[in-house]
Amino acid sequence: MQLKYRLYRRRNGIFYWQENDSQKQGTLRTTERREAERLLNAMNESHRQPMLNLNLARAYLAAHDPKMVTRTWQAVMDEMATHGIPTTQHRCARGFRSKAYDPIRHKPLVQTNGEDLLAIIHANGNCVAHYLRRLHNLAVDLGWLAWSILAKRAWPKIRSQSKRAITAEEHRAVIASEKNSERRAYYELLYETGAAQTDAANLTVEDIDWQNGVLIYRRKKLGPFSEPCRLTIGTKLRVLLKSLPRSGDLFPNIKRTSAKDRAAEFRRRCRAAGINGISLHSYRHSWAQRAKACGYPQRFAQEALGHSSKAVHEAYAKGALVILPSLDDYENLQTTKVVPLRSISRNYPLAN
Repeated sequence: MQLKYRLYRRRNGIFYWQENDSQKQGTLRTTERREAERLLNAMNESHRQPMLNLNLARAYLAAHDPKMVTRTWQAVMDEMATHGIPTTQHRCARGFRSKAYDPIRHKPLVQTNGEDLLAIIHANGNCVAHYLRRLHNLAVDLGWLAWSILAKRAWPKIRSQSKRAITAEEHRAVIASEKNSERRAYYELLYETGAAQTDAANLTVEDIDWQNGVLIYRRKKLGPFSEPCRLTIGTKLRVLLKSLPRSGDLFPNIKRTSAKDRAAEFRRRCRAAGINGISLHSYRHSWAQRAKACGYPQRFAQEALGHSSKAVHEAYAKGALVILPSLDDYENLQTTKVVPLRSISRNYPLAN
């Protein structure tokens, strides 16, 4: 095994050490050769023991899994890019091409320590930290890491920025600035249904049950075997749907564009209307907040938006403020079963 440090002496008679790899130097603070050699041997031995232990560990790991010693983080990235639906796979593959992962991309898993991961986390944002933790957990789950590099509580907490809903005034401004009738109807449908942009773009006439007055569709994100979203067609939505094609796709041109192109077009509309801080996904937050503000039952709102988790739905609806009626109003109106509910929202002030 090559020694890490070597000894040399300067003209002043003092002995110094030099690291063979980095050429870094330092003084041993002695002019006695025997003492200098003893100090240098101690430095080399302190380095040799961890290296010996590491080599022994590699030998045992290689006997268990020959690839464990050489497997790099790029292999974990490639594996994660095969999980989930096609859009999720594409998003992962695109995200892992970021230069943020270069410090560990070709580094063997067994040679990675906590400092390597923390350096990446501290130098980048929430997205990199989120995917890095998923990479780490996947490597542990697959048995490619014999131990966790960072314990669960050692991972920094991700603090994401709160998403904002589009207000009624902003929606009207977007509609006013949009000259294309198909895109204008598309934005109106997002506002009335709270559907995700891809789900709305893929709606067809077959998704409308005119006999029962219900709009039924399955979320692309959840797959073809998920529970469908069912939303009763109200007055405004009925008028809108009647104005759309009577056969085939409701938005044929928008369906052919990608989610990225639809988002870019919406940003152009927002800039033209002088609006900042919103995206097409803001329509889902808007619908959830409007539902909460007017007292719409949460279980109904979850079904309409396709949320199986109460926590997720509450995150969407947290921008709404609801003023509850007084208890004596409830007691006085029990016989009529009419409960007055005065609701206000940061984005949707309602009349009393």
